[in-house]
Order: sequence, then C-alpha cells, then structure tokens
Amino acid sequence: MNARLRKIRKDLVRRLKVYKARRARSKSKATFIGITGSSGKSTVTELLGHILAGHGSVHTQVLANSIRALVNMLSKRVLTGIDYVVFEAGASGTDTVKPMADMLRPHVAVVTMVRLEHFTAFRTLENVAREKRTLVDALRPGGLAVLNADDPYVIGMASPTQHRVVTFGMSEQADYRVSDIHAAYPDRLTFSIHWRGGVIEFRTPFPAEHFWLPTAAAVAAALELGVPQEKVAARVATLQPLANRCEVFVVDGGPQFILDAAKAPWHSINLAFEMMARANVERKRIVLGQISDYAGSTRKYHYAYKTAREIAGQVIYVGDNAHRSGAGQDDRDTGRFHELRTPREVSDHIKRTAVAGELILLKSSSNLHLERIALAWKHDVKCWIPVCGKREGCVMCGLFEVPFEEHRNHVRGRRRARRWQRFRRLLGADHGTETI
Repeated sequence: MNARLRKIRKDLVRRLKVYKARRARSKSKATFIGITGSSGKSTVTELLGHILAGHGSVHTQVLANSIRALVNMLSKRVLTGIDYVVFEAGASGTDTVKPMADMLRPHVAVVTMVRLEHFTAFRTLENVAREKRTLVDALRPGGLAVLNADDPYVIGMASPTQHRVVTFGMSEQADYRVSDIHAAYPDRLTFSIHWRGGVIEFRTPFPAEHFWLPTAAAVAAALELGVPQEKVAARVATLQPLANRCEVFVVDGGPQFILDAAKAPWHSINLAFEMMARANVERKRIVLGQISDYAGSTRKYHYAYKTAREIAGQVIYVGDNAHRSGAGQDDRDTGRFHELRTPREVSDHIKRTAVAGELILLKSSSNLHLERIALAWKHDVKCWIPVCGKREGCVMCGLFEVPFEEHRNHVRGRRRARRWQRFRRLLGADHGTETI
C-alpha cells in the first residue's frame, strides 16, 4: 500500500471514530463533567470520580486528556448504565480544548486556575484563559460552571455566561469558602469548607497545603450534584492520590520520598518547596530535575537553588540543566550541593548516603522519570536510560524492571501471549459448544 492510500485509510478510520464518538455522546444519558485548568485538574478529576463512585456508576478519564483520548473513550467505551462521565481536558496550545469541549458538551465545567504553562504555545495569560474558557462556553443549557473565586482570569469566565455559576476559594465571596488550611508532613492536609449547608471539615491524604484547591473544586462539584456532605467527606478521606503527584513513598528502615516528578512548571516549584519547608522532619533533601517550558532565561535554576538550599540540608541537581544552579564552590566542597548527570547517578548517591526517616523530594518534569530513584528501593530497576521519550510514568509503563533496549521485544512478547490466551479461550468455548 503506497503512502497516499495509507493516508486516505488513516483519515477514514479517524473520521469513523469521530462519528462513533459523537453518536455515543448524543445517545448517552450520563451527566458529563469536564475539568480544565493550568494545574490541579488531574487531582480534581480523580477525586471527583472517586466521590461520585460512592453515589453512582462513574467513568473517570484522567491524565489521558487530549481530543484523541476523548474520541477513543467515547467510540470504544460502552456508556450504557453510566451515571457520570468525568473527563480531564488538557491544553497543549491554542485551539486544543475547544474541540474537546464541543464534543463533550458538558453538564458541568470545572476550571481550577490560569497560569502561564506551555509558554512557547501561549505566550500570555490572556491566551491561556481564552483557551480554558471554551469549556465553560460549551456547557449545555442549564449547565453549571464551578470556578476558582481567587483567580481573576477564572472568575472572569462567569461574567458573560448564561449558565449557573458556583465559586470556591479563600475569598469571602466564594460560595464554597475554604479556611483553616493545615499540612505539615507527616501531618496530612486538613481544612474546612463553609457553604450554604454549613461547615464541613475535611481530612485528606495529601502532604501539602496547595492541594486544598483541587479538593475544594471537587467537593463543590460533588455537593452541587447532590452527593450528601457526609459521603463527600468520607470519600475525600479514602482517596488514593495519583502516582507521582506529591505521592508519598516510604521505605521501611530507609528514607521517605515525596514523588512530584510528573510536571514541573515554574509556577509550581515554590509550592513543592513550601511543602518541604513545612515538613516536620529532621533531615531533608531536594532533588531537582528539569523545569518545564517557561518564560525567561535558565537563571531560574539559580533562583530555585537559592530557595532550596535554605530548606534542605542537601540539594541535588540532575539533567541537562544541572550546571545552571549557580551553587558556590563552598556548597560543592561541603556536599551541600551535588550536580549529577543522570537519575541512576542520583539513585546510587542516595543509596550510599541515605539516613532512615529522612525526607527526599523528587521534583522534575516527566522526561527524566525521577520516580525510579524511589522505586529502586523496593524493585530491581533495570531501565535507567536518562530520557526514554515516554510520557507516562514508570509505574504506568510497568517496564522499569526491564532494560530499555529490551522494551520493544518484551511488549511484543506480552501481546503474543495475550493473543494466544484469547485464541485458547475461543477454542475452548467452541469445543464446549460441540460437546453439548
């Protein structure tokens, strides 16, 4: 088949998928909830799906947050009998949320915040806000917008809308007003929400204060959808946080890790450092990898180091920008700062120097997969390629105990084994039919 025919076939398959997705959406009687924002949307999606799962049948689509993922979900997933569909809509550039919003046509739209992430694609906060608001604009008649009252760009999405709006935040004007926020690891996040039904106190599994925002967003949406407040509070307390999003990883007799290596936009770096500053542990270390796309020069690695060294007894930089810390020779000589090139070098260093009970933050964008440093304490990690090109985390990939160069053959072998198992089941079914 020549290239032109392959292109035509690919386009026809895509069009068929889109048609099936739109048809499935139009036939579904589920309540569709779309969630977007520059940060916190994955946690909102996971938590809201978890809360609603105690109230009805739910399909939650988290992390896979593109139009392709939405089309695949709608065209392949049987939505019959599903009460709620909770979908995370991510923006990677202009005109990336709108196609999802138009297909999703949500009953509820949640917007967490507007920050200048994906700087190369957006350039300005106004462009980010314009992209995020397309989800609110796509609400069905009588739909509900759940908006962050503390973010002027988000609350600005409410002014011209014809839909019902509720707000959350620390603002006195918020419909769901948050107060009494506290987290100091190992103490997990607690806070209160004041709303028309009174005051609810929440105990969460999160190790950092900044998780109040996605938690409050999910709580507001759930309460507006009619989930009883006692059930909401109970479900929040039992959530299993997303992997690699301030995930706590404790080694018996060894160090404690906080894995925050899925994203590292510049606006989130200080949040991670504040979490470490508040932590009530004797010894702290910070490992910083790659900072995501941002405005300005690489001097931000220097700014980050100046903050981190005031919090942690040792700071380790890893990756292509490790040399940009601006650390002085005294810090290098005393071991206050280490510059290492690969995650494996960091892992070996920590294995040699770890102290039981110390707290180690792993902060980076996903390309370095720093979570392997923690996984190596409980698993025989054999995939140590510095940058593998895979977007999903190592746990989701599942191949961190296989050398990278063997991944392709390993995956092919698993596929062949699954096909053979299906064939044997079908053969067994056929034989069973013949013997009846």
